[in-house]
Amino acid sequence: MQIWRIIGRVRRFGILASLSLLLMAVTGGAAWAATVIRLGHVGFPGSLFDTLATKYAKEVNETLKGRVEVKVFHSSQLGTDEQMIKGVKIGAVEMFIPSTIMSTVDQRYGIFEMPYIIVNRAHMKRVTENPQAQKALLDGLPGKGVRVIGFWENGFRHITNNVRPIVKPEDLKGIKLRVPGGVWRVKMFKAYGANPSPMPFAEVYSALQSGVMDGQENPFPQIWGGKFQEVQKYLSLTGHVYTPAYLTVGKTKWDSLPPDVRKILEDTAKETQAFVYEVAAKDDGELEGKLKASGMQVNDVDKNTFIAASKPIYEEFGKEVAGAKDVIDRAVALGN
Repeated sequence: MQIWRIIGRVRRFGILASLSLLLMAVTGGAAWAATVIRLGHVGFPGSLFDTLATKYAKEVNETLKGRVEVKVFHSSQLGTDEQMIKGVKIGAVEMFIPSTIMSTVDQRYGIFEMPYIIVNRAHMKRVTENPQAQKALLDGLPGKGVRVIGFWENGFRHITNNVRPIVKPEDLKGIKLRVPGGVWRVKMFKAYGANPSPMPFAEVYSALQSGVMDGQENPFPQIWGGKFQEVQKYLSLTGHVYTPAYLTVGKTKWDSLPPDVRKILEDTAKETQAFVYEVAAKDDGELEGKLKASGMQVNDVDKNTFIAASKPIYEEFGKEVAGAKDVIDRAVALGN
């Protein structure tokens, strides 16, 4: 009798295992594990990037529990901006948050590298919600292997350095300035007289500490999150460029997801945008005070001189990039 009981159990186990394998084949394993989406960025813990990514992941994971799990990787854990932009195209990374680097994917994103073109966050909101601007910025990306599903923020950028306060463009003459990847930021600071060099964000602190670079330019959250106040003396409130951030996903990964999952990912990205502006505006006031309290010497600048020195950049961008003049004119009109 005992042997027949054992045989019966084995048979029942075999039937259950076969059913399980059949279910996995039909569902692609969805019954057993959520689809993991790795969301990478270069910001350090506590940065605006990390705050936004963490909130987004929490909202998506609660809504799509058991189907999708967004995992956030901060501090360039999945690579530099340059490595991640390549990674999303081939599926090595599912999602990431670029900023300036996006102009290397589509040159029209250089519009946000034009000095002082975005005057405030309300202006930026009008640009991202304008149907013609959306078409110009979004339609060409799938052909390049990526999709932008949300416009977030990096912020208004300011200059820090260890040489002198920057009040006018000529004060930048000869200063070794780290800039992010992207041709237009380099062109802009060359026009101002600086010596700009692109460098991954993760390497900036050591470059400033060692003197390889005299200075850098970033929004308050990145300056504070990167602890640049520890290795920089002067903070000049240039506000020379407003840099958006873009919640970006690889086209191949995006196309593989069910339509209802794509809708929730995109809707949540757009819903996070209001939170983005609220947190960013609050950070601007608080972090400027913290940077002053840390011992940095903070000064205002003569913005009119910077605007005047920026004219050649606009002219070059309009000539070199197809459709750039129309995008510039539309952005300026929305600012008015």
